[in-house]
Amino acid sequence: MSAVAKPEPWMRFIEILLVPPLKVWFRWRFEGLGNIPGHGPALVACNHISYFDPLAHGYFIEKAGRRPRFLAKVELYRNPVLRRALRGARQIPVRRGSGERAPVEAALEALRSGEIVMVYPESTVTRNEDHSPMQGKTGIARLALGAGVPVIPLAVWGSQDVWQRGRRSLKRGRSIWVKAGTPLDVSVHGEDASSPEVLRKVTDRVMDEVALLVDDLRARYPKAR
Repeated sequence: MSAVAKPEPWMRFIEILLVPPLKVWFRWRFEGLGNIPGHGPALVACNHISYFDPLAHGYFIEKAGRRPRFLAKVELYRNPVLRRALRGARQIPVRRGSGERAPVEAALEALRSGEIVMVYPESTVTRNEDHSPMQGKTGIARLALGAGVPVIPLAVWGSQDVWQRGRRSLKRGRSIWVKAGTPLDVSVHGEDASSPEVLRKVTDRVMDEVALLVDDLRARYPKAR
């Protein structure tokens, strides 16, 4: 299923544990699976409308035959069980707002090793009432230009009704739609990768594409759910 050569028992365990209940509990619609490369590196920029999103986005990548490496907030590692699972699955801890280079270097190393790296450029669940994406942080541009890889926009819709802060609704049969857009080639800006203006321009372009996907899914999503 995965293009990763080395055995990954923790990732396989997570897939076995989570994919079957996800598959039967929700009504899934996947679009643009062909935009995820079957092998080689890819940087994926995701929207963030729910705490459920990593499961939805991760399931999409699994359906595309790959295994995701998320940049995950360090707060998740405070739970000892979750910490062991995240480390075992080789996810990348990030201390938001710290400016630490270690997560960036770990993500670059993963990309150079031919892996799929998943980023939430907003760094948190959107605060917009209509669940549209907020302005992204420029880390997504730093990674794309630093690794010389395109950025694939990926959007989910329907998950906003599943899990928010202090509220969960595990209604069976709820529709969850996930769509990947066309990879964005940002290599033309490679020589100016350290320019704040270029980093902002690339990041805004990525977020514009993510927003277009969100708008498309929202417009077509079934009203009765």
